[in-house]
Amino acid sequence: MIVLYTSPGCASCRKVKKFLHENELEYIEKNIITLPLNEIELKHLIQRSENGTSDIISTRSKIIRESNIDLETMTINELIRFIQVNPTVLRRPIIVSSRNFQIGYDEEEIEMFLPRKVQSIAKTACTADCVHYPYCGHWREEEDVSVS
Repeated sequence: MIVLYTSPGCASCRKVKKFLHENELEYIEKNIITLPLNEIELKHLIQRSENGTSDIISTRSKIIRESNIDLETMTINELIRFIQVNPTVLRRPIIVSSRNFQIGYDEEEIEMFLPRKVQSIAKTACTADCVHYPYCGHWREEEDVSVS
C-alpha cells in the first residue's frame, strides 16, 4: 500500500494523486496539516530517507528562516516535536510504499511505484505507436540503449 503525505494547495501533491488515480494505484492520503504525524511515522520517514532530516525538511520554510532554528543541534525527539508543532516544514508530497520512498513529484521517478508486472510489460510491449508510449515507452528505449 502506498501512503501519500500531502498538504492543501500543494501542486506537486495534486500531480502525484493524478498519477496514482490514472494508474489505478491504491493509496492512503494523509494530510499533514489536518492530521499531524505521530512520533512513529516521523521516525519511519527519517529512517527511510537517504539523508535523514535534510531530505524531508524544507530549510527554506518560513518558520526555519525566521526563527533561526538549528536543526543540526536538535535531538531526534526535539526534532520530532518541532515537526509535529510545525508540520509545514516538511517537504511534500512524501510518497512511501514497502519498497519505495520519494519526496516531491518527479515525473520519471514516480514510475517506481508502478507494480513490477506493469513495468515489465512496458519494457517489452510498448512501442512508439502505442497510446501509452508517452508514459512507459522510455523504459524500452533505456533498456535498448543499455544493451547496445
